[in-house]
Amino acid sequence: MATPVYLLPGDEVPSDRLPPTSNAPLRLGPGLRLLSKSHSRSTKAAPSDHVIVATEAGLLKTDLKRNAASVLTFPNRRYIATPNDLVIAQIHHSSQDYFHCMVTPHAPHALLGQLAFEGATKKTRPMLKQGDLVYARVLSVGVGAGAEVELACVNPATGKAEPGGLGPLTGGMVFDVSVGTAARLMKGSSASAANQQDPVDGLVVLEELGKKLESIGGFEIAVGRNGKVWVDCSNGGDSAIRATVAIGRCLTMIDDHDLSPIDQKKAIARILKEMKLDL
Repeated sequence: MATPVYLLPGDEVPSDRLPPTSNAPLRLGPGLRLLSKSHSRSTKAAPSDHVIVATEAGLLKTDLKRNAASVLTFPNRRYIATPNDLVIAQIHHSSQDYFHCMVTPHAPHALLGQLAFEGATKKTRPMLKQGDLVYARVLSVGVGAGAEVELACVNPATGKAEPGGLGPLTGGMVFDVSVGTAARLMKGSSASAANQQDPVDGLVVLEELGKKLESIGGFEIAVGRNGKVWVDCSNGGDSAIRATVAIGRCLTMIDDHDLSPIDQKKAIARILKEMKLDL
């Protein structure tokens, strides 16, 4: 197994730890940026015109199938908005053209266009009020301190709410997790016993909860890179509230403790039993 590569902001990514060169362009995920590289006069070989550097501290992750690389941030790091991130934002107030949203505490409000929803017109745009939640994509990030972050609930290229679920979030409850755990949840990890020793991708909490709660209608979930997780068990009937709280407890438990997949399953079974959901 290759030695993990931990990066600090400004560190250059070793070229031998990136996916092999192919016809497809390398996809850079959160925490990495392509910069121009100054040429040294003392260098005999012709250097590359560009270099990939880290903008956040964390563990370098590569995906050979997708020809992608990103930085998996440490669990308690403060969220920094990055284009294409999916986030859960809360409406603070509205103006003539925008909803002003809270993405992270103690940070300037992000702007969400009132027409930045699938099929929205001046007559059909959603009437959101203070405290309402939206699942949105970071469209752009300004430069410099206090720069405005712009959100959208549609794919600008297609005008569709991609992936499914972008837009207002109604009902349910929101739980806070660390930014690192949110990133892991969004990767859709479903580690099996064969790879349970992987400390990064060994999350089975969502898969296990889906199996356990299938008999009461399952649940809907939206995970934001800003450390917010929205859960809705409205199909659970009389068990809806207990199921929602149980899921939140499971998520925070996984966030607080570094558990193996086997221990995650045991903890989930214990919490569901305590909430009288061990069906």
